[in-house]
Amino acid sequence: MPVIALVLGLPLLTGCAKGTALASDFEEDWAGTPDVVDIRTTDYNTLPFLGTATGVVILKDGTSADRVAELANELGEYVASNDKTTGRITADGITFTVVADKTRTGEILALWQSLTDDDRVVNGDIKDAPRKEIDRWDIEVTAVDPTGAMAVFKDMMTDGDQHRPLSQVTSLKVSTEHGVRPSLRVETDFHDGFPAEAIAAYEAVVAQYPVVGATLRRDPTTGSAVSIVVADSGDLDRAGELARTAAPNLSRLPEVMSVTRPSWRSST
Repeated sequence: MPVIALVLGLPLLTGCAKGTALASDFEEDWAGTPDVVDIRTTDYNTLPFLGTATGVVILKDGTSADRVAELANELGEYVASNDKTTGRITADGITFTVVADKTRTGEILALWQSLTDDDRVVNGDIKDAPRKEIDRWDIEVTAVDPTGAMAVFKDMMTDGDQHRPLSQVTSLKVSTEHGVRPSLRVETDFHDGFPAEAIAAYEAVVAQYPVVGATLRRDPTTGSAVSIVVADSGDLDRAGELARTAAPNLSRLPEVMSVTRPSWRSST
């Protein structure tokens, strides 16, 4: 009899899934909001009565900055009242998380606007990602080409002319679109660490030879890591020498520096 009761009780527990209920509430509460063209939700359930949800409101293209700010403030109030729900907005190709703190939301809105105003930026994602009670943000930006990717990365990391970095600890990745050649991905570590030597090695090579692709990142152990793929027309040995000269600390660690040919190169 206890076994039968347990089995019969399972549908009831499933029906009480907290995350699913939160997602449903989000869709219902934001349905019909002017300038919102779509709502997407994700639920995370820990039965019987625990769970969270994420809701994304997608705005119509060309929604004014004032209207985006208005909706962000409304969403901030919503998540403040529903602490198990994460609220996000997608506007003009940039998706960002809204938090209850109005000061932080103001910073996010400023970054959203500068990214949407930047012709070098294709799309982006700004996520609130706290760790061990430390405020931090994960930011991913897609740029039109390697030159644009590097310029946007440096601008955001060095408080440049166009983009103001967030005040909280941040990880940043800027890359070209998937499948675009030449390609570039440049990123910090999880503590906003700038990959100075990796960038120096890359810039020394790309100034002399055509580069098919490169990945530059900040490594918490070695300081930086770099992978550069040189086109067949380039002098591979000389390119490697240029990279090692520009980044002498990395040159002593072969596992974090590589200068190679494309893997798809012809054997003839």
